Amino acid sequence: MNVLRILRVSLRALARNKMRTFLTCLGIIIGVAAVIAMVSIGAGARAAVESRFAAMGTNLISVGGSHRSMGGVQTQTGQYNRLTIEDANAIAKLPSVEAISPSVRSRAQVVYGSKNWNTQIQGTGEAYPLVRKWDVVAGSYFDDSMVRSAAKVCVIGADIQKNLFDEGENPVGKTIRINKVPFLILGVFKAKGESGGFGSRDDMICVPYTTAIKRLQRAENIESIDVSAVSATKTTDAQNEITDLLRSRHRIGEGAEDDFQVRNMAEIAEGAAEATGILTILLGSIASISLLVGGIGIMNIMLVSVTERIREIGIRMSIGARERDILLQFLAEAIVLSLLGGILGIALGVGVSKLLKYISIFSSITTMVSWTSVLLAFLFSGSVGIFFGFYPARKASKLDPIEALRYE
Repeated sequence: MNVLRILRVSLRALARNKMRTFLTCLGIIIGVAAVIAMVSIGAGARAAVESRFAAMGTNLISVGGSHRSMGGVQTQTGQYNRLTIEDANAIAKLPSVEAISPSVRSRAQVVYGSKNWNTQIQGTGEAYPLVRKWDVVAGSYFDDSMVRSAAKVCVIGADIQKNLFDEGENPVGKTIRINKVPFLILGVFKAKGESGGFGSRDDMICVPYTTAIKRLQRAENIESIDVSAVSATKTTDAQNEITDLLRSRHRIGEGAEDDFQVRNMAEIAEGAAEATGILTILLGSIASISLLVGGIGIMNIMLVSVTERIREIGIRMSIGARERDILLQFLAEAIVLSLLGGILGIALGVGVSKLLKYISIFSSITTMVSWTSVLLAFLFSGSVGIFFGFYPARKASKLDPIEALRYE
């Protein structure tokens, strides 16, 4: 029996009960679709993380507070903070450092006319756009003199412009109120958009850190320092120089624990990418369970089919069909079921991945369909058909022709 004839006989047998064939395929369809959708979500999250860190620049270093043991209890990382403006000025003079921007953060209600919006307020230095690789598309950023004088000026993100101002209205030169304090808008940041579940990067307002400390937070210390190394190859040198400098300035003895943290964005990006890679594998593995369930469904239906067609098998054997022909016929039916389910599942999985961004509750999720995952899902669905279809096919091929002809 040639391959084409085996396929023709298999398709004819499956067409006898179309509903049962469809329901059997449904397990594979759902399994393949789930694998593709889950892997695309994981791959999208990884791409979003990588793009976000790439936008920051691989030469970015973040200096922040550390944890501290108080009465045998560890405080949360970042809560114990001894960083000062003098520390930031000293870091700026290091040979491997290009620029620095002290930083403080808070949230506040912002009002313009009859509109208001709750957003993040970021106190920064004048070099923030350079350090963070973020352009100002309208107006300008505040300068060093405004930082030193704690001027009530700000630069807003694209979301703030959209939520507080009418379409087409130029916000530059307008005055908004942050916690009832008037601030003059100097410029608007270039829109960066959503970031794969991290929220919008445009929903923020930058003010001089001195203004944030004196007029908004009433704090003494800065929360963190963003540092830009002179080049990506110098980030490790800058990291070591900053560590040595702060240990000396904070009078930390040899062997004592640092009261600060120096984090290289390249290392953080690598760790984040590795974590999202593990997440992708986990999501794909969980979704693969439904493929196994679909395979069990194929085995169950094929066993039922063998039982229903015992006389047919006996007739085929009596007119010359060999064990191999019967084995291949039933195995072909199982493979056709799984591959048909695989094709429909691929279409469903790709469609779901594309449609997620149009559903409001999933709009912040980034998906990325990889053709490698599509190919693997298709091959895996075919393997499921071979694996779970072999036992019923072998059982059919081992039937005794005489007993099969007697079967009622």
